[in-house]
Amino acid sequence: MDIVVVTTVIASLFLVIGLAEPLAARLRLPYSVILAVLGILIAAGAIFFLRTTLTDALNPVAEAILGLPIRANVFLYVFLPTLLFQATLGLNIRRMLDDWVPILLLAVGAVVVATLSVGYALSWFSTLPLAACLLIGAIVSTTDPSAVISIFRSLSAPRRLARIIEGESLLNDAAAIALFGFFLGFVMLGLPDPTLEDALSQFPLLIVGGALSGWLLARIAVRLMGLFGRYELAQQSISVALPYLAYITAEQSIGASGVIAVVAAGLTLNIVGPGRLPPEAWTNLREVWDLLAHWAGALIFILAALLIPRMLEEFRLSDAGLVLVVVLAAIAARAFILFLVLPIMGRLRLSPPVERPYRSAILWGGLRGAVTLALALAVTENFRVPVEIKRQVGILATGFTLFTLLVQGTTLRWVIGKLGLDQLSPLDQALSKQVVAVSLQTVREDVSRTTANYDLDQRIIRSEAKRFGDRLEEAVKQAEEDTEILDKDRVTLGLIALAGAERDTIIERVRDHSISSRLSEILLSDADRLIEATRTGGRSGYRRAARRVVAYGKAFRLAALLHNRAGVSGPLSRLTADRFELLLSQKLILRDLDGFIHGRIRRIHGRRVSELLTELLSRRVETVNTALEGLRLQYPGYAETLERHFIRRTQLRLEEREYNTMWADGLIGEELHTSLMQDIADRRAASEKRPRLDVALQRSELVRQFPLFSDLDDPSVKQLARALSAQYVNPGEVILRPDSTARSVYFIATGAVELERGGQTWRLGRGEMFGQLAILTEKPRRFESRAIVPSTLLVLDEARFRRLLKRSETLREAVRASAEKRGVDPDTIIPAAEPKPRKKKTPA
Repeated sequence: MDIVVVTTVIASLFLVIGLAEPLAARLRLPYSVILAVLGILIAAGAIFFLRTTLTDALNPVAEAILGLPIRANVFLYVFLPTLLFQATLGLNIRRMLDDWVPILLLAVGAVVVATLSVGYALSWFSTLPLAACLLIGAIVSTTDPSAVISIFRSLSAPRRLARIIEGESLLNDAAAIALFGFFLGFVMLGLPDPTLEDALSQFPLLIVGGALSGWLLARIAVRLMGLFGRYELAQQSISVALPYLAYITAEQSIGASGVIAVVAAGLTLNIVGPGRLPPEAWTNLREVWDLLAHWAGALIFILAALLIPRMLEEFRLSDAGLVLVVVLAAIAARAFILFLVLPIMGRLRLSPPVERPYRSAILWGGLRGAVTLALALAVTENFRVPVEIKRQVGILATGFTLFTLLVQGTTLRWVIGKLGLDQLSPLDQALSKQVVAVSLQTVREDVSRTTANYDLDQRIIRSEAKRFGDRLEEAVKQAEEDTEILDKDRVTLGLIALAGAERDTIIERVRDHSISSRLSEILLSDADRLIEATRTGGRSGYRRAARRVVAYGKAFRLAALLHNRAGVSGPLSRLTADRFELLLSQKLILRDLDGFIHGRIRRIHGRRVSELLTELLSRRVETVNTALEGLRLQYPGYAETLERHFIRRTQLRLEEREYNTMWADGLIGEELHTSLMQDIADRRAASEKRPRLDVALQRSELVRQFPLFSDLDDPSVKQLARALSAQYVNPGEVILRPDSTARSVYFIATGAVELERGGQTWRLGRGEMFGQLAILTEKPRRFESRAIVPSTLLVLDEARFRRLLKRSETLREAVRASAEKRGVDPDTIIPAAEPKPRKKKTPA
């Protein structure tokens, strides 16, 4: 085939891709539907020109189109890794982990249910063996949710709902292709129908082998990319190689799932990459992959659509009934998940509640596309598959895909309109009118100030001012005549706007290097949680999400357990250092939000709402300051080091701004500016390396600060520091319950604890202890203790406490005072002190 003709055809396909997106927007149809229709029309036109006798001028072009080397391996080894890898890079992993249960159940569960539903339905209405029917079920079970996601985003649907659909789509591709490979083996070898035992014996290698190979290759790639900090093109080139090497290694060398390997590699790079690469490099890498995935997704749709006329050449009238069976079984399987499983998960609080209109839109939006056609093509090209099975697979998969694209895809917007999802709620309508009125008023003031600085015709200025004033008056009138918004709703909307402003501030701070790129994803995830929790729970949801930001999570507790039980301090050191930097960044961000409340929010919602939001923000600031002060007390030296680290980054940012200003003003030349920027980049790369936190050393310093241990010598302090274990508790968390067996004594390193017994309460603070009397009296505890602020406790077991009590006079005095305060005779519970070792007399 002439290379000039092939190049012309490929360039023309890119031209079609460029025209398809604006055409889809104009026709209000999903982008994938337009691509598929254009692909079918191109293939049908090529066939027409080859068979017609009207003209032979276009025959070379038609032959080039129909002769393109479109094979299943092109889809599976070239396009699929690109799409999967980019999807994993674009995921918010930390937010996805919040919903891993519904995502996993919907992805894997939906694929399994759809495969079984379609497979057994076909086996009842056709003569195909069960393995072939299940193979068809696996091929048609993977969905392309891009249409629904894009429409949901245009409708301002809940972000959590769109995120669950994205996670489901990514994982159901992996699950469907894994099932496809499993059933294809039975069909090729002509084995008996597969059993559950067969599946359980082969799936672990597919899943675990793919995940491990993808993770290992991604770790190697990240290390290489970290070595080339100055060379962004080298980093991007390594990232491009990663998914293909992961796919090929898993498929060809290990015999595992290449799809799982690509997903694992992408997730690993998504988690580790922001901390190893500079912010600009990571942003540019994501943009490169967005472009590659856009081209790959468009090409795979067009090229797959080019095959549709050929795959339907042997279509028979009897096949229409089987296509209908596949359609009904697939829709029934998806309806089962959406209308039975998902509501049950919502009642169990494993999934966000999804309203019925949204579930109906998801059901009708379950489009199939290029992946389905690619898998069907892989079967039709396989010489080991019987001819009749190949024909049925090609026709049924193609027919079902055409139904979802041409029937469901073209009517999806209409269905969403009928469901009422394209309309704003009364609350949002009322708010939008108030926002428009306030915005127009601000614009009028700005225009008035701007035109005063120019020598313009006053007659024109007055005319335009009158026209704009009429529009403003109409907007104010509509806002006043509309249904009044309740104060409760105003507060909710104000908090949503406040959390949105917090997210924007985080992005701005990352761009000017005030916040490290490693923690930007965590901060953005916290801001998203604030927005979503406020949407669903109002003011109380905002408070819960704000408390979660400063709380000690499960990862922190697991790291503390590893440190205390196994002596592995690395995870605890990293998480503690992250907590330091997160709290410092939170303090910086929250400080900037006060102006937003008194500016925008006060204009839209009034003084009362702005004052309430100011109070809520002040409480957040106080909570962050308390948690930060606790860490400073616990790790005084490290806090100072980290603050110096922060100041140096700020100095670099301001220095960079000054050089850019001087360059823009022409005070320095291009060469000098480039040299100065390179110097700043080198110093910034060095400043991104956070100082190491030595938890063991810091704990020894902390023990020395306890008044209770002031009379211990250095060896005893070090021994005690090793014996103490840390326990991190959140506000309101119960530490000890009444009638529990006394096994440990608790020393308050940071925070405060409240003890309650019989209506009486005692509050203990930093440096104090509790739980000692129950051990010494050998009686069950009679009080309940709970933390009233984020607190760090040092825990000492009974045996070590008794030994320490004999050696420390200061500790015995503290125990004596607490016993007398509670009406317990101290002489009956405090053991005698150990005699001090007598010094040997030296001979005269």
